[in-house]
Amino acid sequence: MGLKEYIIRRILLVIPILLGVVILIFGVMQLIPPASRASIYITDPRQFRQVDIIIKQYGLNESVFVQFYNWLTQVLQGNFGYSEIAGGEPVLEGLAKRFPATLEIVIYSAPLIVFFGIWLGTVSAVNRDKLPDHISRLIAILATSLPSFFFGILLIAIFVSRLRWTSIGRLTNYSIYLANINKGVIRQYTGLITIDSLLNGQIPIFIDAIKHLILPVTVLVLIQSATLVRVTRSSMLEALSKTYIVAARAKGLSRKEVIYKHARRNALIPVITVSGLLVSGMLTGLTITETVFQFGGIGNWAATAAIQMDVPIVIAYALLSAIIFVFSNLIVDILYAYIDPRIRLG
Repeated sequence: MGLKEYIIRRILLVIPILLGVVILIFGVMQLIPPASRASIYITDPRQFRQVDIIIKQYGLNESVFVQFYNWLTQVLQGNFGYSEIAGGEPVLEGLAKRFPATLEIVIYSAPLIVFFGIWLGTVSAVNRDKLPDHISRLIAILATSLPSFFFGILLIAIFVSRLRWTSIGRLTNYSIYLANINKGVIRQYTGLITIDSLLNGQIPIFIDAIKHLILPVTVLVLIQSATLVRVTRSSMLEALSKTYIVAARAKGLSRKEVIYKHARRNALIPVITVSGLLVSGMLTGLTITETVFQFGGIGNWAATAAIQMDVPIVIAYALLSAIIFVFSNLIVDILYAYIDPRIRLG
């Protein structure tokens, strides 16, 4: 089976998986009484007196199949209901407003996490039981042991409170930035401040946004890359002990070729798996990091909604998380087939 056929096959398999996820989420929703589910479509507190009308309007008292059809139709149209904690704000609008904050952190941190994780793990394995190995393992253990909010508060205490090099939040004057968007002074293209500022020719805003990203990105790189370091090291040590590596060395191949062309390529399968899980996990929200640095992403938003039992947001967040994980696994499977052609034969 060629790579193209393998990719098409994997994409087709995504369809029943997504359908299963949607059915599962709908099934969980059925555990909620119709009156509570009706709150999804309430935009004004006064409408709570008309719950029976809303139940009939959206068919919440119909058979399960009719309810599933009605709900899926609403979802496909982008109608996830209205948020109670945001004063009747459409959930999709709230999601579109907050997801760029999370995405911006992930865009800048994910490449660094993967790079440092693989690089340090490789260095550690190649220099087994030597000083570089001990140092990288110590860093990985410390980063894994201590909670992310500890590093976040530590960085805030040093660089925000004491040195005053930056501040928390997405920008120094984020309210002014939003006001300029509403006035039409700044045009919003993506919701990512670093990209929109460049597209608008606002270099000072771009620099300010980068300064505010440094601390949360640093925390994520330190915490998340520690897992990759350990996985890469373990996988590399296993690969370096294989007979084909011994044969490659016996043939006179250079140390660089043996390590990077043969050993590391074959050691990347478990590393790709962990990388995919890390990135997809970050895309579904960085609750602690967003809270500590007041970034206002979907992680903090969803956590607040869960605490206050805001059903529409919880359902939309669950659906978004499932879709992200499904497509992340699809990308990981494609990378598997690219790195190791033997997987396509399966």
